[in-house]
Amino acid sequence: MSLRRLLSTLATALALAFCLQMAAAEPLRVATDATFPPMEFMQNGKRTGFDIDLIDAMAKVMGRQVQWIDIDFKGLIPGLIANRFDVAASAIYMTDERRKVVAFTDTYFTGGLVVIVRRDNKAINGPEDLAGKKVSVQVGTKSVNFLKENYPAVQRVEVEKNQEMFDLLLTGRVDAVVTGRPAAGEFAKAQPTVRVLPKALTSELYGYAVRQDETALLAQMNQALAKLKADGTYNALVARWFGSAQ
Repeated sequence: MSLRRLLSTLATALALAFCLQMAAAEPLRVATDATFPPMEFMQNGKRTGFDIDLIDAMAKVMGRQVQWIDIDFKGLIPGLIANRFDVAASAIYMTDERRKVVAFTDTYFTGGLVVIVRRDNKAINGPEDLAGKKVSVQVGTKSVNFLKENYPAVQRVEVEKNQEMFDLLLTGRVDAVVTGRPAAGEFAKAQPTVRVLPKALTSELYGYAVRQDETALLAQMNQALAKLKADGTYNALVARWFGSAQ
C-alpha cells in the first residue's frame, strides 16, 4: 500500500471514529407518557417505572445519556415520525398498524388488554357481558379500535389519561375500564374496591419504537437489550417492578 493510500485510509477511519464518538455524545431523546404505572409514572416529581429503568440501562450500555420528553400517548407515534425525538418508550403494543409507520425493537415484555370493574358490579363477569355497558378507554391506545371492531355494542367513553379512566370507574360514571394488564394490576392492588376480570381480551408484545430509517439505532438498542437479558439486569428489573420473571 502506498503512503498516500495509507494516509487516506487512516483519515477515513479517524473520521468514522469521530462521527461515532459524536453520535454517542449526543443525548438519546426518548418520549414517554408517564401515567401508566408500573411501566412509567411520576413519583415525587420524578419519572420512574419499568420502562424508565430499562431504557436508562440500555442507554448506559450504548454509551448514551437519555433526554426524557413528556408527551401524551396519542402523540408518541406522530412525534417520532416528525423527528421530535428518537425513541418512543411508553408500553407500546407492537401492532401491525403501527409497524406500517415505525420500526420496533425486539420485544421486551408481554402484556395484553384486560377489563376492570368495581367489585360490587355483578353484571360484568367476562368480556361477553360488556355489550351495552359504558366502558372507558384511553385515546390513542389499542383499546379504542379493539372495542370498535370486537364489541360494537359497547358505549365507549374515551379519555386522555389512564387515571381519568380509573376515576370514572371509581365514581360509577362508567361500568368498566379496558386497559393494559400491568396498569390494571397496579390499580387493583391500590384500590380494593375494583377487580380485574380473569379472562384477558388480548395478548400483546411491547416494543420500543424508532423511525424506520434508524436501522443503526435499532440494532444498537437490540444489542443492548440482549446484553441486559444475558447479564441478569433485565430479570432484576422485572423482579423489582412485577415481583417475578416473565
